[in-house]
Amino acid sequence: MAFLLAAIAAFVNALTSVLQRIGVESAPAAATLRLSLMTHAIKRGIWLIGFALMLVEFALQATALRFGQLSVVQPVLTTELLFLLLILGIWFRYRLGWQEWLGSAVIVAGLGGFFLAADPHGGTAVPTDHQWLVASTVLLAIISVFIISALRGPRWWRAAAFGAATAVTAAYAASLTKAITTYTTQGWGHVFTHFQPYMLAITGLGTIFLLQNALHAGPITASRTTLVTINPLVSIVLGVTLFADRLRGGSLWTSLEVVALAALVAGVVMLARSPLVAGTPEAGDLDEMLGGARHRSDAPAIPEAAATADAPVS
Repeated sequence: MAFLLAAIAAFVNALTSVLQRIGVESAPAAATLRLSLMTHAIKRGIWLIGFALMLVEFALQATALRFGQLSVVQPVLTTELLFLLLILGIWFRYRLGWQEWLGSAVIVAGLGGFFLAADPHGGTAVPTDHQWLVASTVLLAIISVFIISALRGPRWWRAAAFGAATAVTAAYAASLTKAITTYTTQGWGHVFTHFQPYMLAITGLGTIFLLQNALHAGPITASRTTLVTINPLVSIVLGVTLFADRLRGGSLWTSLEVVALAALVAGVVMLARSPLVAGTPEAGDLDEMLGGARHRSDAPAIPEAAATADAPVS
């Protein structure tokens, strides 16, 4: 159940990313880290559709976390890049090249290899207040460093740094959600006697805000790469340290787990940097792709406002 719900959430998240990218790309550069960026986004109907899908994705993720471990659900969400390719390949009818197929195969192999080697189980512990204090302090410090790093440098660096900050924030939000789903078994009235629901509201808004800045700051290649790779890695650490997720130990199994995760990250990077996903000159940017699709009689209708990823990383 957890695997299935997480996979569906990944598909919904892929749709969300495309729609929200379209919604913020026309915002002025000066809107970075300002509420005016959100004001601009809210005025775009397509962004609001993406926001509605984001709420659906959260509900699916929360339910998946109720039934499964943090170190299982979050890695499965990396398959959103596979679904993004599915959208581009089937809906917009663009041919997938060797890089897309190879990257997809590597992701599947890495994800499957990790689960086979690690055999995640447990994950039923309730973190203490001291554990939450330490984890919150460390994570907020890391997020702050990434945000400060995103204020300078070329566009690809700023997008990557904002993506990293979003990834850590989302992983933190997922851990809070996991705790809340545990508290619900004792009744909803019991839930609100803990700090997690209130912190989740803050981190949830923070994730949305940082994601819009990541999409607005520069190439989607850079932001999606850091977002999709850092989130599951941080989540695995939080699952093990906070919720007592247990992974198979021993030098052999640990080595296989590391190799599998490295393969997963390599596959994600390969897909994120593919011309089709990145919108590089080899594939044309998304606006050109969608424009071409609009003019093909056999292609599905595309909204006129549709646009896509940025220029190549420079």
